[in-house]
Parts: sequence; structure tokens; C-alpha cells
Amino acid sequence: MSSPTHELQAYLHAHIPLSHAMQVSVLDITADSVLLAAPLAPNINHRETVFGGSASALAILSAWALLHTRLRDAGVASRLVIQRNTMDYELPIVGDFTARSSLADPDAWPQFTRMLSRRGKARMEVRAVLECAGQVVGRLSGEFVALR
Repeated sequence: MSSPTHELQAYLHAHIPLSHAMQVSVLDITADSVLLAAPLAPNINHRETVFGGSASALAILSAWALLHTRLRDAGVASRLVIQRNTMDYELPIVGDFTARSSLADPDAWPQFTRMLSRRGKARMEVRAVLECAGQVVGRLSGEFVALR
């Protein structure tokens, strides 16, 4: 029997090939967050730290995956895209790293799903925190759009 984490990881690798190249793994899924991880080696830059694009990609994947799993679990079929984001790089990432996502405003979820149902389009802000060796190394804030 496949677990939800394995199912999401397989989905990401099949439908977002970059996640496979980055060796992204899904560590945990809850109603409130998705935790993804990636190793340093396939994401390394010329300074032997994580390439900024890889850090941003892991954060975006985590945020996208949270909305994807919540919508799927609610039985809502939609296309989900990122509209805009900001990424703060706080420290160099010198090893394996994780990204944990959360809704910026969990209380906005009912309004988001209502809007998607009524208008066929809804926006939601999701945040992700990057960590390496127990330290926060970056933060993402992204606005996603769901289309019915």
C-alpha cells in the first residue's frame, strides 16, 4: 500500500521533472503543511552551497503541494499555478535542506474554495520556510491561483 507521502512524491517527479532532477522527497503531509527535502549534491552551485534557484524551487514546490493536496482532499478539481512570489535568502545553504509550507491565513480557506466554486478562479497566499541543519535559511511568500 502506498502512503500519501510516496504518492505525492511520485506525482511531483512524474509531472514536475525538475523535482526529480533535484531529488526532492516528501517527508510529511498534514492538513496545515507539506514538508519537502532535497540534498545538496544535485542542487549545488559554484560556491558549494545550494543554488538560489533550487532553494526557491523547493519552497514553491512545497507551497504548491500544500494547495494541491488540500484541493484534492476536498474533491475539488482545479489547475493550480503560481502568480507571484517573493523569496528571502537569509543564510547560505551548506547542506541538505527542507521547505515547510503553510497557508498565510488558514481562516481564508473557506472563502478560497467558495470563490473557486462560484467564479471558477481563486487566489491564496502560501508561505514556506527553508531550513538547513536546524536553522532557518530562507522564506517564501507566494500567491497561487486555482482555476476550475
